[in-house]
Parts: sequence; structure tokens; C-alpha cells
Amino acid sequence: MNVIAIDGPAASGKTTVGKMLAQRLGYLILDTGCMYRAVTLAALRAGVNVHDDTAVSQLAHQIDLEIQPAQNHADGRAYTLLLDGEDVTWDIRSPEVDANVSYISKYAAVRHEMVRQQRAISEQGDVVMVGRDIGTVVLPDAPLKLYITATAEERARRRLRDRQDQGNYESGYEVILADIKRRDELDSNRAHSPLKPAADAIMIDSSDHTAEEILAQILALQEALA
Repeated sequence: MNVIAIDGPAASGKTTVGKMLAQRLGYLILDTGCMYRAVTLAALRAGVNVHDDTAVSQLAHQIDLEIQPAQNHADGRAYTLLLDGEDVTWDIRSPEVDANVSYISKYAAVRHEMVRQQRAISEQGDVVMVGRDIGTVVLPDAPLKLYITATAEERARRRLRDRQDQGNYESGYEVILADIKRRDELDSNRAHSPLKPAADAIMIDSSDHTAEEILAQILALQEALA
């Protein structure tokens, strides 16, 4: 099974590195977090209470999600995400989705449905899968498991830069830092599939390293396993 599992907290750099790795290897990049964000966006648009487990779980089974390679787009996206046929690749990155996705991603029925879809994609092979429970739950047999982290302060700075690059100046550094810490707490302590490294995951701290340096390290690890 040609899959690489990458886990880590929000804004750790795991998706950026995952995208670069997938491009280098010719693999599909699957950022599983985008799937939970899509459910969150769908709930917000439909006026579904994000704290209503049953209603959100029903919605997760009803919506149609499709993840495509980022072809014919020059806006920096790593993939194209379609929600019921609509391109929502950037819509899922809004502050409102950021503030609510951790509530929705903790629901067991939502996670069960997303994991089912993620495993179906992995069976096609040649995929770099990025998330928070890939090595522990989704793909526990992946031959290479990585856990990329960084300090909360560095992750907040990265998230701030990302939003400003997208023209979003609504939230300042302190607000984003507080949200990063809140999400870490929710993700690490949820009952179902909490954020944590797999026992056999290779830990990588990206705080003081560029994405290119992390990529080189992972490529060396991948080559050693080949």
C-alpha cells in the first residue's frame, strides 16, 4: 500500500509539506481536515446547530464530497474540494469554519463516515494523507507515519500569514493564538480519535525549519523504507 500518513495539530505545516511531498512523488494529496471543514461549512450554510450531534451527523451522510487534483488553478491550492458539486476549496478556510470545525469533528458518526471515505481513497494507492488521526485510526498499517508539530506561537504566526495572503484581516495574532490553543485542547481531549501521534510515528518539529528542510528529511526516510 503506497501511502504516507502525516498527522499533527493545526498550522503545524503538515499540509504544506504533504503537498510538496505528494508533488515530488507523483501522489495524490488528501488533506482529511478539509472534509471535516466541508461538513462544518455545510452545517453553517444550512443553519444546522453545530452542537447538535444528531443533526450534524445526518448532514455528513447526506452531502457529496469530491476531492480532485489541483488542475487548471493558479491560486496556490493543493487540491480542489467540491461540496455537492460546488468548489469550496477556499470557503472552508474562513474564520467561521475555523471556529466551529473542532466541535463537528468530535462527533463519532461524522468521523466514522469521513474515515470510511478516506480509507476508500487510500485503497487506490499512491496517496499522502494528512490529518489528525491518520496513523492512529485511518491508516494504522501505513508503512511511513509522521507527526509534524510546532509551537503554538509559530503556528499562530503561520495562520495569520495565510489569512493575510488570502486578503483576510479580520483576526489578529492574539485572537488566532487563542483559537489555536483552544483547538489543540478540543482535538487532544475528544473522546473519538483524539489528536496524538501513533506509537510508531516519526516526530518532526517544524518550528525552526523550512518546509524544504522538512521535505528533504521525509524523502530520506521514505527512501530508506523503499
